[in-house]
Amino acid sequence: MTNQWTLNRLNFEGCWQGRGCWHVRDSEGDLNFATPTRVITPTRYAISFSDEDTGVWDGSGLFFAPDGKATYAISRESYNAGGGCWQFAGAGGQSSRRLDAGASRFGHEINLFQARSRSMLVLIWEPIDHHWRLQVVGAVGFRCLQGQSVEPERPICASPEALLEPLRGWQGSSERLTPSEAIQGQPSAPQPVVFDPKQLLRHDCSAVMADGLVFSVPEQLPNAAFRLEIGGLLGPALFQQVSILFDSAGTLTAWQRSTFQATRI
Repeated sequence: MTNQWTLNRLNFEGCWQGRGCWHVRDSEGDLNFATPTRVITPTRYAISFSDEDTGVWDGSGLFFAPDGKATYAISRESYNAGGGCWQFAGAGGQSSRRLDAGASRFGHEINLFQARSRSMLVLIWEPIDHHWRLQVVGAVGFRCLQGQSVEPERPICASPEALLEPLRGWQGSSERLTPSEAIQGQPSAPQPVVFDPKQLLRHDCSAVMADGLVFSVPEQLPNAAFRLEIGGLLGPALFQQVSILFDSAGTLTAWQRSTFQATRI
């Protein structure tokens, strides 16, 4: 049975490079998804492993890091000590596990993989006037410089509805993963699902981003249970959706990953 560390290696190992588009709420309180506040080219993540248990994460063109660069040692022993990392086959990332009144950010990184492509979305909420407001959204369409395959062009759509409506009725399967520390977490057995755009477009704050990414989230987090919805059209016949679920206390309860394929007639 594949553990979370092994899935992390299978998903992320490589030299990933792409164009980072970052959208930041301005001084007037507006968050514009049509025009990036900042574009970083290239953004590069080099993730390598010297053996089965240890490796190095080396990044440049980073939005948050000082001088745009950072390097970290990674290991099986220390992986996911806080329980916020999650991995499925072909999808992975990290999440804030709870709304913490003493924290400065509530953030999520979602990566969707297909062959040697990696589509990354970053969502950051910050406490403003006693409310958690979406402040930063970043999207990077990575391609692995070590890959040999030619990735198909991703669609450019004017709206989430234009991207998702043609996918209505696609067949797929869904798995759930509950938070746990270290590496032993296992997704549930896949369950059949059928795609309906309404399953993703649950919130008023919905947008399409670079690399076929789409999301629908609360712009201001409620004092009630909520979920974050992220998806990516990774090829002409493949769509992935990740749902991140929180209870009424603002505690993460599960990640749900659904994979859909074009219905053949």
